[in-house]
Amino acid sequence: MSENRYSHLSSNQLIRRTTAMVLAGGKGTRLRDLTNRVAKPAISFGGKYRIIDFTLSNCVNSGIRRIGILTQYMAQDLIMHLQHGWQFFHSALDEQISIIPAQQRTGEEWYRGTADAVYQNLDLIDSNRFDRVLILGGDHVYKMDYSRMVNFHAENDAEITVACLRTPIAKASSFGVMGLAKDGRVLSFDEKPDHPKSDPHDPQQALVSMGIYIFNTDVLDCELRKALLQPGYGHDFGHNIIPSLLSERRVYGYVFGPTGHPGKNGYWRDVGDLDAYYEASMDLLAPEPQLNMYDKDWPIITDQKQRPGAKFVFDDDDRRGYAVDSILSAGVIVSGAYVHHSLLSFDVRIEECSEVHDSVLLPGSKVGKGCLVKKAIIGEDCIIPDGMQIGVDKELDAKRFTISDQGVVLITSEML
Repeated sequence: MSENRYSHLSSNQLIRRTTAMVLAGGKGTRLRDLTNRVAKPAISFGGKYRIIDFTLSNCVNSGIRRIGILTQYMAQDLIMHLQHGWQFFHSALDEQISIIPAQQRTGEEWYRGTADAVYQNLDLIDSNRFDRVLILGGDHVYKMDYSRMVNFHAENDAEITVACLRTPIAKASSFGVMGLAKDGRVLSFDEKPDHPKSDPHDPQQALVSMGIYIFNTDVLDCELRKALLQPGYGHDFGHNIIPSLLSERRVYGYVFGPTGHPGKNGYWRDVGDLDAYYEASMDLLAPEPQLNMYDKDWPIITDQKQRPGAKFVFDDDDRRGYAVDSILSAGVIVSGAYVHHSLLSFDVRIEECSEVHDSVLLPGSKVGKGCLVKKAIIGEDCIIPDGMQIGVDKELDAKRFTISDQGVVLITSEML
């Protein structure tokens, strides 16, 4: 990989001539009932954040200040979050976050895939005359300095650049699997193959797409207009656009890793299913988590709720409020209960004589008196009745709630 020769300051012409388009309209069906009322990018994560905050914070911290957010499914909560927490950009400095709902701009169809979502808004990109378009998903948890990838794209005179990272080959079939030449050119791109090819440098790993792309604007315009007018086309970057262009365009792979990126560990998580979401949440509880949320040099920005500090109530022998190896957000009250290795989002309340272990409680949820909760995700505003046991009897839980492949119990207010 070429050495980075640029900064990501606002004066950097490369960054100033790059716009970001964030795909935030997905339903997120693999997250099951968590997305019954909100789009996946709007799901709470880490106590007080929404998943989309990580992508947008990466943009801001990388110096990219012209951002379009494409919404569609269950968009109201997401739009409200963006309006309350992300309208601090200054138009006089040519900075802007634009919320772009699906508008059927090119016909009667709603967004039919990731590529079609961008295609339907090409006129917005063209009208601002940007040189490059950075295409991002709004449903991953990670820290990444996009300016590094923009520089790589320019230095290699690429027309398209795809971000990728190494992942265990056993998990690679869930992603687009890439093969790279020594100079970084993409030789192959197989979307979610049954038998993924391993990285020649490490047989136990595969290079997988992160769903992050840079297109030269003229190339994006030309290829999308040409491809998406074909009848029966799949309308997706990973399935259709990228593989079809490998022999026609200069397509490069940017390998994401610890060098030059915040966190220095190349952390990236697709939290697209319950187990991945649960594991990423539990990662935060480690003494030295891979995703450092306390990093002042790369802050994660959000709509900060104004709540008092977490509170512990009672110190009696039969009801003592305390927590161990846990994260407790603002507004939490632990009232004579025990919390162990769990993440409690803002405004969560645990009533007396209850125990919560290895669980994620989303904003506004409440655990009643005398409850036992193990290895569960409790949805927003969900109230667990007094005396209920969760994660103890798997057969009983399966009759009432959703259980993931790894045995995580999901409970939402609609289930009670």
